[in-house]
Amino acid sequence: MEFPLRGFSGAMSSEVRAKGHDMKVSEIMTSGFETIDSTDSLVETARKMKSFNIGFLPVREDKNLIGVITDRDLVVRALAEGLEPAFSKVKDICSPEVVYCYEDDSIEGAVKLMEEHQVRRLVVCDYDGNPVGVVSLGDIAVKTGQEQLSGEALEQISEPAAPLR
Repeated sequence: MEFPLRGFSGAMSSEVRAKGHDMKVSEIMTSGFETIDSTDSLVETARKMKSFNIGFLPVREDKNLIGVITDRDLVVRALAEGLEPAFSKVKDICSPEVVYCYEDDSIEGAVKLMEEHQVRRLVVCDYDGNPVGVVSLGDIAVKTGQEQLSGEALEQISEPAAPLR
């Protein structure tokens, strides 16, 4: 499966490895994740997010992953633009770029990718390009015990962009 953005597979620094934090993304990712179809309405998307208490859904078209949609996309790209949620489709507002990593990538590599693209979640793929999970900044903060790493990542990811005026 081809994605618009390439994932990152990087070596872990000797400092983190020395502390015994040689963890892989597969150890902390959520494997039972939800997706949404590109032709579903924005109302259906919001209901699914509410039902599963999530703010991020990978978007599929047939069996292919074609993008991602967030709760922020619903607000900024749909409601703020006056789109009718019942009649607008996911494919009309989703982000077509999928930022992803591989399940055997290091946690540090995933964090670098999040920082580089200023995203809080990554789709996790196997080497055949199939999505197998999702890893979030929250997973890194809670499940790794690497508070400094997750704190630094949050700082980089949260760097504000210039407002559109």
